[in-house]
Amino acid sequence: MPMFGREKIYTDVERITAKNVVEVLHKALLIHGKNQNEINYLWEYYCGKTPILSKTKEIRKEINHKINVNRANEVVTFKRGYGFGEPIQYIRRGQDEKLTDGINALNEYMFQEDKQAKDSELAEWFYTCGLGLRMVLPGPDADEPFKIYTLDPRYSFVVRYNGLGENVVMGVKFILKENKQPIYSIYTPEFYFEIENGIITKNEAHVLGCVPIFEYKTGTARLGAFEIVLPLLDAINEAESNRLDDVVQFVNSFLALLGGTIDDETAKKLDEYKMLCLPEGVDAKYLSAALKQNDIQVLVNNLYETVLTITGLPNRNGGSSTSDTGSAVIMRDGWESAEAQMKSIENEFKRSEKEFLRLVLRILKDMCGIDLNVRDIDIKFSRRNYDNLQTKSQVLTTMLNNPKIHPELAFLHSGMFLDPEGAYLQSKKWWEENQQKAKEAFESEVQSDNEKSTDTENTGAKGGRNTDNGNGTNTEEEK
Repeated sequence: MPMFGREKIYTDVERITAKNVVEVLHKALLIHGKNQNEINYLWEYYCGKTPILSKTKEIRKEINHKINVNRANEVVTFKRGYGFGEPIQYIRRGQDEKLTDGINALNEYMFQEDKQAKDSELAEWFYTCGLGLRMVLPGPDADEPFKIYTLDPRYSFVVRYNGLGENVVMGVKFILKENKQPIYSIYTPEFYFEIENGIITKNEAHVLGCVPIFEYKTGTARLGAFEIVLPLLDAINEAESNRLDDVVQFVNSFLALLGGTIDDETAKKLDEYKMLCLPEGVDAKYLSAALKQNDIQVLVNNLYETVLTITGLPNRNGGSSTSDTGSAVIMRDGWESAEAQMKSIENEFKRSEKEFLRLVLRILKDMCGIDLNVRDIDIKFSRRNYDNLQTKSQVLTTMLNNPKIHPELAFLHSGMFLDPEGAYLQSKKWWEENQQKAKEAFESEVQSDNEKSTDTENTGAKGGRNTDNGNGTNTEEEK
């Protein structure tokens, strides 16, 4: 099944209303149907339903192994864990410290919504089929101001205006009832529709100001992480399956008699005693042509290494060297390629995340009074924070000791912390508390020394005033 990425869905209608929504939906479903079939194929492939399960044989049909080496799952699982194994952090962009409390509150609300798990779920979809969809809606109250939903891209999509900017004019999600009849939920920047059997059953205005369904993609082509190596993955499965077939066929080879025959009684004795007595001039040989396992292993290894190179996975079979360092291993074994591909995904993810944040921040402003703008927030991915830890700590120390560099910049650019702004604020608070304690201890010590000095002077003064003049009487002596 040749596939070349998911197709964008366009419309020439700039504003969706009750008059044209059914027509636009009908045209969009024609394209989504094609995307849906491809997404479903890729998802099932990722789950293990691959073409090798349909393998057939013409000769010795009873020996037909179907080995699925699920490298597609390996590709998606690695990229999902590498890029989204740690939570995405929102940090302050710029120098306005008044924004810090608002951004901290935003991070707390995201934690409350389990956004890390939902980011990972979203990544699983777009690494598998090239795109993922997320929806956000207002929550019930200020304690839970918004709700985040990860949508199945087989049953959801967005429609873009076929003009400059390609703005999203309609977001669609649908469910299938027990009778397989779909019910479509449609959001536009102004309205919410429900459509069943081509009839609008609900038409409501909303105040969100945008389509609350957001599309995340791996790139312009919207390709899944393993989609471009599907022929190689199929070849690996076929090689491993035929390899095992060959082993079993070799063990169960046919016995050929040259220059003689065997009756049923002799065949039974052969099966019982595993021995065969032949008259002179008669020979017995097994009919077998086993594959050379070393050659097959070389082929499989070559296919697998090609898959790793194309998909940007590190090579786990790298050699060792006496000059190995952390950086050398990263460069040699493909980790740098994995990082380069992840940075490309980051840029695409941030573009969609900003659109998502615009709606979240609007909801927070209306429900919680938190006034933030997307331009105030930087989206920070956290991974590989403990690689070269000694080097990063040295960079941090050097920057902190430089009086011309603000301490917050040292925390931000050392690459040592998952949340550099949080680490800076926590460290700043700890330092200020220690400074205050040191100041109080110093003042207490000075006060104690002063009190001791005063007591000593008073004691000395009292002893100097009373002296004996030798006549048994005391006289007061002037200082």
